[in-house]
Amino acid sequence: MDIWTLNLRHLHAVERIARLGTVNAAASAVNLSQPAITQALGRLEDTLGLPLFERRHDGMIPTRAGEILAPRIAAALAHIRSPHVTMSRMRAMLAVAETGSYTGASQATGLSIPSIHRAVSDLSLALRRTLVSRRGKFAITTDAGNQLAREFRLSQVELEAGLSEVMALRGHETRRIAIGAMPLSRARILPAAVARFLARRPQVRLTIVEGSRAELVEPLRSGVIDLMVGALREPLTEPDLAQHRLFDDVPAFYARHGHPLADTDPTGADMARFPFTLAPRGTPLRDSFEGYFTDLGLPLPPVPIESGSVMMIRQVLMGTDFITLLSPDQVSVEVEAGWLRPLARLPERFARTIGMTTRASLLPTEVQSEFFADLEAAARDCGLTQT
Repeated sequence: MDIWTLNLRHLHAVERIARLGTVNAAASAVNLSQPAITQALGRLEDTLGLPLFERRHDGMIPTRAGEILAPRIAAALAHIRSPHVTMSRMRAMLAVAETGSYTGASQATGLSIPSIHRAVSDLSLALRRTLVSRRGKFAITTDAGNQLAREFRLSQVELEAGLSEVMALRGHETRRIAIGAMPLSRARILPAAVARFLARRPQVRLTIVEGSRAELVEPLRSGVIDLMVGALREPLTEPDLAQHRLFDDVPAFYARHGHPLADTDPTGADMARFPFTLAPRGTPLRDSFEGYFTDLGLPLPPVPIESGSVMMIRQVLMGTDFITLLSPDQVSVEVEAGWLRPLARLPERFARTIGMTTRASLLPTEVQSEFFADLEAAARDCGLTQT
């Protein structure tokens, strides 16, 4: 079901009925007449194919569908926070922000350029903020426009999640989970969790987006993905995000078989004589690398090659005397194949916490909650959890 065919005021009325218990009370709260709300509710229920309320002499009682949809509507409205926002204005603003032009927005939505321009202009006037500036053929969103577009995306995510949950009650599975996979998660825990989940929910669509935290954090904050799995950050600098620990990981130093240090028990001073290929600065692995050699009072070894790709690091190691620092999970296949070998393990104090990061405002859907539980179970089954 396309959320853009819905009416925000009518959805607000549904949420008010669920909260207040009567159409009369909802009518006063949203400034609509009782007949208008009754008709709008009937049309929405016909579209959904399910009743949202039981009509009783003493009020309106939410059905299971109503219990699912009402909190999603409330969450969506919390992101919008203005009575001046309509579905058409929200759609137009999102399309301009995402495409960077009125022409692109028109092509993406099928709406005319004048209608999109009018919707964005009306929204800007109503909110008393400049949202978009024209630069030739381009429409550049201002800081205020970018922030508003992020809130609109989160509102869209809430409404789409609510409708997909309701559709699932009718046996129409349209639910999805978008997962941001940081490097460490791709080795064992995420594939194991996905396998567990799909064994029960084969029709739920999973989208896995690979990248570094820097590449995934904005898509998470704006609702493009639902969670990230990988190394957590301490302290967490984004107040709109929340972290949940899954297990602790102790990285180790690795090099190729046949490396000059391969058959020794190398010290930090021994390894410091060789170049390294590592993740970029600001990542937990790089912080551990720098902390280890600093604690030993040694100058940091040179890092001529920075990369977050395990495949790239592996190929560099196999053809050179470079050393790297990675999680044992990330190179378990390479070690079993005899391509790489561990040189030394970091002290326990350099363990990093691996977990999932979500938006603090996230109200998990049923299937999202199940997937979160599968991540925890996968960590246990892989023997990764530690007390």
